[in-house]
Order: sequence, then structure tokens, then C-alpha cells
Amino acid sequence: MASNFDFLTTDFPEIYESATRVENLALSDSRACCFYARYTLEQAVIWLYDNDPYLQLPYDNNLGALIHEQTFKDNLPPNLFPKIRIIHKMGNRAAHSNQKISQKEGLYITEELFHFLYWLCRYYSPNGKNLPKLQYITPSSTNIPPLLRGVRGDQTSQIGMREDETLPTEVKTEITPEITVAQLQKLEQELSQAQEMARIAEKRQKQTQAEYNQLKAEIDRIKQANSAIKDNHDYNEADTRKYLIDVLLKEMGWDITQPDFTEYEITGMPQSINPTGKGYIDYVLWDDNGLPLAVIEAKRTQKDAHLGKQQAKLYADCLEKKFHQRPIIFYSNGYQTYLWDDKNYPPRLVEGFLKKDELQRMIYRRSHSKPLEIVLPNQEIAGRSYQIEAIKRVTETLEHKARKALLVMATGTGKTRTAIALIDILTRANWIKRVLFLADRTSLDLLQNYNEHKKMIG
Repeated sequence: MASNFDFLTTDFPEIYESATRVENLALSDSRACCFYARYTLEQAVIWLYDNDPYLQLPYDNNLGALIHEQTFKDNLPPNLFPKIRIIHKMGNRAAHSNQKISQKEGLYITEELFHFLYWLCRYYSPNGKNLPKLQYITPSSTNIPPLLRGVRGDQTSQIGMREDETLPTEVKTEITPEITVAQLQKLEQELSQAQEMARIAEKRQKQTQAEYNQLKAEIDRIKQANSAIKDNHDYNEADTRKYLIDVLLKEMGWDITQPDFTEYEITGMPQSINPTGKGYIDYVLWDDNGLPLAVIEAKRTQKDAHLGKQQAKLYADCLEKKFHQRPIIFYSNGYQTYLWDDKNYPPRLVEGFLKKDELQRMIYRRSHSKPLEIVLPNQEIAGRSYQIEAIKRVTETLEHKARKALLVMATGTGKTRTAIALIDILTRANWIKRVLFLADRTSLDLLQNYNEHKKMIG
């Protein structure tokens, strides 16, 4: 039976071998399937960094840094990045969490990998413009060859292999239980691509300007030729957006199968939007007491996430009228997600959603936090007049719904004490709970400041 990934055989043979392994594992071992999907994604991403000089090397060589590097994201169509995030997150979950991964999830991740690799071949293969429109065929017991698993000496690993592959002599063929998290973590170290990225970095350093220009011209020629022909492939964007939101919510401990969690019907919407006054909220995150903590409005990836802002606000209005509690607002297009606590702060870009206790804390603080102007600085911590003035200016800034403030202070003026005094005020006013304290000091100094901090504010 032909593989969904046969289009890779000519120009991407190594990626093809890994992709078919994912496909073979989809039905039999969903955890291993997601692990190898992430590994295959990493192979493809590294190929891009190795061959496309437009991509700038990020601050680190791990997969998370590679896919979030801005030039990498800019190089992708918007509907593709959510697929990459899903594969990355599910691969991490497979290797680092004991949370069950269903067969349905393994099959879905295989399909997402198919769409990403189709794009890779469509835009980077010399003959990508001739790649036909392909329909993904969901693996079933009738179209996937039997899975052979191997145990390599005292190193346990699982290998999805086709019937026509030759097993190494040291591999004993046998049917074994599903691969464990511990085995995947060990395999993750064995398959690390760190050395490959180091090789790419070294190659770029040694590359002459003429070599760079030649490679860039060749890649640009291929991409322009392939882009000249319209890509009619169906990347299944709608399912990806919903699935990514589901994955992000599960990461935060939400049970998306609970009643009224999705497509929650409300009334009171403007008749200009719906003459019946009814609306259906994509997601509602509920508190244990039955009150709404947050709403999530999802828009298509091709659309600006801000297009969901007003609709999400109207949903929050209706829920507040019904339950007498205004929920936190999220709106997302799968590519970007914004959090909006419109009683306190303007919208801000976030990486995902919040846990139940985090949302509870945000709503609790609406009525239980104190105005910073009535919480006076502890002068035993920072009592100099200019320190008190600096603290006052920062608290005024924060009161005006700013989320950032910068103090520039000369050496010896008590920067650490001023910072600790600010932490003390924000803690006593119930504005903050935890603090990340960063300083360019030695470990001994940091420990000393930390102990001093605990002693002063308890």
C-alpha cells in the first residue's frame, strides 16, 4: 500500500523514512507516533535552516526556539504555524508526560505532519510546482503494513518499519507493549539534533558572501517558480485551529468534554448580529461554582485575531448580565492569542490560556486588590527620598493600566532595596503573588538579597 508521504521520496528521502515511521505507528502506538512526528518535524525544520539563508539562527538550537524564530514564522503561510505548534506540543507531551494519548490524536498528528511536509515539498522542491493536489488518506488496519518493533540489546527502543525494510542484525523482532515515557526520553537524547544545528552555525560562519549570494539566489529562484503556480492544496485550517486550542486548554488542565464547555448558547446579543438575539460562544471556561471564568472566541487563521475582539466582548457582556460576573476574554486565530481583562488592562498577546486557579485569582483581585496609592512604602527597606519618589512614580504608572515600568538608577543608589520595596507594596496590595527577581550579581549576592528580601517582607 502506498504511503501518504510518497511525494517526499525524490527530494527528501530521509524525511520520508521518518514520516512513514510516524504513519506506521499511528494505529499501533499513538505515543511513539507523536514522538516521531516531532522528530520528523525537527528534521524538516533543520533542513530549512540548512538550505534557506533567509532564516536567521535563533538564540538556542532546540526545536521550540527554531520554530518561534521570527524569520521562520514569517516564511510560513499563517495557517501552517498552528500545525507546527500542535506537532511540537504533542511530541513533548509524548516524551515528557504520562498523560494518555489516544489513537485519534496519533492519527490527527500524522495528518498535520502530512500537510506541513506537503508545503515543504511544494515550495522547496525544484519540481514543487508540479506537485499534484493530494488528499490525505487516514491510515487504517487495511492500508498500513504490520508494525515491527525492535529491542536493541539493553537499549530499548521502538521502530516503526515497513515489511520490506531490513532489520539490523542486532535487532530482535518481537511484539512489545507500547513505548513508555522513560524509553522515549532516552531515545530523545539519542536522536538529539543539537550537533546538526552546531554544524549549520559553523557552516554559516565560514560561508563567504559569494557562497551566501549563490545559495540565496538558488533558493529564491525555486521558491518564486513554485509560488507562481497557485497552491490549491486543502490544508484543513479549521480543524487545526480548533485542535490547537483544545491542546492548549488540556495543557492548562481543562476538561474540554465537560457540558457547556463549547458552543454555549447565550441570549441578549444585538439584533444587528442575530435577529433572535442568540449567540454561540466557542468556549466557556467555568469555575467550580458554575460561574464563567473566561470566554474564548476563535477566528480563522487567515483573519486578524482582533476581528474576534468585539464579538468576544459581546459574549462577555451577555454572560455578565446572566451570571453577574464578568469573564476574562480570550480571542485567537490559532496563530495569535490575546488575553483581555477589560476591567483592568488592554488586550495583550499571550502564548496560550490560563489555568483555573490563575483565572480565579484574576477575578478575585478585581474586588480584593487595594489601590497602590494607599499602600505606603516600608521605609525600613527603602527610605531615601529619591527611592520613595521612584516607587511612587512606578505605582502611578501601574495604576494607569500599564504593565511595564523602567527605573534607571546609578550604582550605589539602592536599586535592590527599591525593587524589594516595590515588591512589598505590590504584595501587600494583593497585586502579585510570585516574583521573578533577576540581577547581574554573583550567586552569593543573589542569595544574600533573597534572604534579606524574605526577612524584610516576611
